[in-house]
Amino acid sequence: MNVAYAYPWDIVGDPSAAERIAGLGVEAVALAAGYHATRAATPHHPDHRVLDVPYAALYLPVRPSSWGRLAPLTPTWTAPDAYLLARDALRSAGLQVHAWTVLTHNSALGNANPDLVVRNAFGDPYPHALCPAFEDVQDYCGRLVREVLTVGGPDALILESCGPMGFGHQSTHEKTAGADWTSTDGDLMSLCFCTACAPRYPAGTRERVRAAIDTPGNHPSVEDALGPLADEVRAVRVDLSASLRRRLLATARETTPEVPITVHADPDPWAAGSFAALPEGEPGADVLVASCWGEPATDAARLARLTELSGPDQRVGAYVLGLPPRPADAEALADLLRTYAKAGASEFHLYHAGLASSRRLAAMTEALRLTR
Repeated sequence: MNVAYAYPWDIVGDPSAAERIAGLGVEAVALAAGYHATRAATPHHPDHRVLDVPYAALYLPVRPSSWGRLAPLTPTWTAPDAYLLARDALRSAGLQVHAWTVLTHNSALGNANPDLVVRNAFGDPYPHALCPAFEDVQDYCGRLVREVLTVGGPDALILESCGPMGFGHQSTHEKTAGADWTSTDGDLMSLCFCTACAPRYPAGTRERVRAAIDTPGNHPSVEDALGPLADEVRAVRVDLSASLRRRLLATARETTPEVPITVHADPDPWAAGSFAALPEGEPGADVLVASCWGEPATDAARLARLTELSGPDQRVGAYVLGLPPRPADAEALADLLRTYAKAGASEFHLYHAGLASSRRLAAMTEALRLTR
């Protein structure tokens, strides 16, 4: 099964959107049910070309009785039931609808609840990142999954940001590049020392992380920087993602046992982004999807590792970027798809059917045709 990603506002108000997406040759659409703030191009919509989405929102009716301390916000830039409207239009075009659900990435809730966000070793908060070490955050994620399945009625569920987010974030006017932090520094800056996480680490972890960040270039890896503390810290991090993921999988199976579940996953145990750490596999998921937005050989290695971790009844998907810096070139994109298929991908998740120009949509369509 191949899947195109889209936002509800790409479809709502555009009578031709569903058929246009179906024309790509995909079988399903990953439709955002709960999504973070963004500024999105809408090159095909009859009413607008750019949409500012100032805060994370739920694109289903928000029922107050369904929520605890944390509750999602309702959008003002599209209909409060935009997911349902878009879902029905997509199904009318013969497409399955998978509920693309972003979990811990939520700046609106993070800014409103600073005691529940990730904090680095220096105590700096990351408002975009709710920390799943807190019960309130896990409870919110569970309620979100239940509402998406109950109210949204999707054909499948996609879990993104199913773990702690970290340092990397494309925030407003990002001004961090000049610090010359290495990738190892970024991983260290992603370790959370909030009041729930800090006590879980071995003594001296915070001090060691701070010292490593302040001596740039001296550490080729997180393991080298943490030294004898690495194994224990890694176990804490992996368990944080695993415990949230398994709780949400159990909630989903209890709510709608028959609905397949896709997890955006990264086999790197230090992963701290929207593709959460999954270094030991996850038998409870139906599909494991790896990000393929970077250097193709590195992406292929990530896919191959996920394939090794997957069970005989699981599928592995490649999350393929169809936007810049990838060229709008069908042959080049087809070569990428072949590379990812050789690494174990049995389905392609195309990003993004609403953001891509007509030329890029044509390249996606032809690339899928060439790799069938």
